Amino acid sequence: MAFQDALRTHLETGLTTVARAWGITRADGEAFGFTDHDRDLTFEGLTFRAQSGLSAGALEQSSGLSIDNTEALGVLSDLSIREEDIDAGRYDGAQVVAWLVNWADVRERSLLFRGGIGEIRRSGGAFRAELRGLSEALNQPMGRVYQKPCTAVLGDAQCRFDTAQGGYFARLDVAELEDNRIFRWVGLGDFEPGWFTNGFTTIETGAAQGLSGTVKRDYVDGEGRRILELWEPIRAAVQPGDRVHLVAGCDKRFETCRLKFSNALNFQGFPDIPGEDWLTSYPVRAGDNSGGSRR
Repeated sequence: MAFQDALRTHLETGLTTVARAWGITRADGEAFGFTDHDRDLTFEGLTFRAQSGLSAGALEQSSGLSIDNTEALGVLSDLSIREEDIDAGRYDGAQVVAWLVNWADVRERSLLFRGGIGEIRRSGGAFRAELRGLSEALNQPMGRVYQKPCTAVLGDAQCRFDTAQGGYFARLDVAELEDNRIFRWVGLGDFEPGWFTNGFTTIETGAAQGLSGTVKRDYVDGEGRRILELWEPIRAAVQPGDRVHLVAGCDKRFETCRLKFSNALNFQGFPDIPGEDWLTSYPVRAGDNSGGSRR
C-alpha cells in the first residue's frame, strides 16, 4: 500500500515518469517480463525487458462479477515470445500481472491487472493475446454431477490415487513415431493391451518437453508392436529417443476403479443411479409386483 501511495503522490505532481510492465508466468514455470519503457526495469524478482514489442490495449474493469479483460499486442521474437511456443500451447492459461510503475523509482508501482491468457491470435510476425481477469473462474460450472461415471481425474485431489506407484506408469524412449500422434514400441510386455487407453502421455525431453496428450487407443498390431494412439498430435516436434512418461488410463467406470486401481472408496460417480427404464416404468395389474427378485 505504501508503494501505491508513493505512486499516487508522484502522479499528483503532474510531471510523471511512469511506464507499464507485464509479467507472464507459463504453466511450466518459465517467467517473462516486458515493459513499454525504453530501458529494462527490475522488480518483483523479474527483469522487464524493453524493446520487446509488447503493448497493451485499454483495460476494461468493473465493480461486479463481470470479467475484467484487456489485450496484449506484441511482435514474435526469438528472444521473447516465439511462434513455436504459441503453437505448442505453452502460453495457454499462462498467468499475467500488469503494473503501472515509476521507472525512475520502481518501488513506486501499482498492480493494475491480474489474470490469465485466453485466446491468442497471430499473423504477419505479430500476436494478439486476450487477457482475462480472475473473475473468469467464477464463470465456470462448479459442483458435483449426478451421473454413473466418475467425475474425478485419475490422480487428482478427489481421486487420491497415486499414479507414481509401480505398475501404473512407464518411462521409455520414443522408438517409432507417426504424425506426432502414433507411438510404436517393441515391448511394454509387462502391461496388457489397453492398459494405457484413456491415460496420459507426457514428453519429458526434447523440443516438446512438458507437453502431454490423452491416449485414444493402446493395442498390439499384427507384427507384435505396441501402439499408442493419441487423440490429438503433440503440438511440438517429437523425435525418436525423446523420453516419454506414460500413465495408466481410467474409463471412469466403478468396476475399473475397484478392480484395476483398488480405489473404490474414492469413486466420484454414482454407480447405482437408476437407468431410463426405471424412470419410465409404471404400475400394472398383471405379474409379480412385490418388489422382490424373481426366481
